[in-house]
Amino acid sequence: MITHESSLIAFEEQIQYALKEFDENKVPSKLIQNIVLCGLGGSGIGGRIARGYFLQTSHCPIEVYSDYFLPNYINQNTLVVLSSYSGNTEETLAMFERAHQANCQIIGICSGGELATKLKEYNLPFFMVPKGYQPRMALGFSLALNLLILGKIFGSNIQQELKDSLEIYANKDVLQQSANVLFKQWSNAPQLPIHVFCDEYYSGVATRFCQQVQENAKGQAFAFVLPEVNHNVTESIYGHLNANILFLNSGNNSRVNMRFKFLEDLLHTNGNSVTKIDIKGSDLKEILRIIYILDWASILLSNAKSVDNMSVKNIEKLKDYLK
Repeated sequence: MITHESSLIAFEEQIQYALKEFDENKVPSKLIQNIVLCGLGGSGIGGRIARGYFLQTSHCPIEVYSDYFLPNYINQNTLVVLSSYSGNTEETLAMFERAHQANCQIIGICSGGELATKLKEYNLPFFMVPKGYQPRMALGFSLALNLLILGKIFGSNIQQELKDSLEIYANKDVLQQSANVLFKQWSNAPQLPIHVFCDEYYSGVATRFCQQVQENAKGQAFAFVLPEVNHNVTESIYGHLNANILFLNSGNNSRVNMRFKFLEDLLHTNGNSVTKIDIKGSDLKEILRIIYILDWASILLSNAKSVDNMSVKNIEKLKDYLK
């Protein structure tokens, strides 16, 4: 199994692979009225981030499902993209059956398994990705392919954007240093939960980071999206939260910026320190830069806690139990 560190060191190769293997002829040219992106955990987060990226420009609804079911209104004008790195995720296989029964337009992303078998059986298009990665460290494949599929549908030149984004990986030392700076602010208490406050543009990235902390560092992490949390979570802050706090704000909305300022002042007043990353908007290059920094931070947290970031014993026990 490829280690997390080596996955990150060569992360751009996943995006390059997706660019090379993407075939726009596999994307349906029929009428598409809505899109459903399906996947769980590390296989599903690529779709969630891609949805967020196109949220302001898409001409039809995009939803993300991570369950055994799909909504009743899916039909022949629904595009369903199913991502399962192993190809054996039981929830994703159940969503495939539902999509196939509803005569949806289907595309798959996997490295093999039962999903690939079913897609071949029904002569449905899919993209095969290399084996050997932990699913959560194969984000480059699923994110890039989801972006390319949506880009084709929406007439966006996402291929060029992805190619331009590769330049950030020429300065990996700088990105790793940013991860070190972030980690040092939490190094005195790496065992504490992490509360990530973000705006909608970075909600997928925040969820990704929480998943990485949970699986890699075996720590609790939670994402809260503004402005919604100003109407509920804010009311719970009347003292020290006993947590490491991170802000991820694109800065794209002046009203949301004000809300972040109020929240930061409230947290400080109640004895909490806030960690912020300098974010310059929400273009694809910036999103990939922040993901890379946060992925490394999760590895640093796992090392500080002396835990095995490759193993997921509880998840394996759950899978055995479900069998």
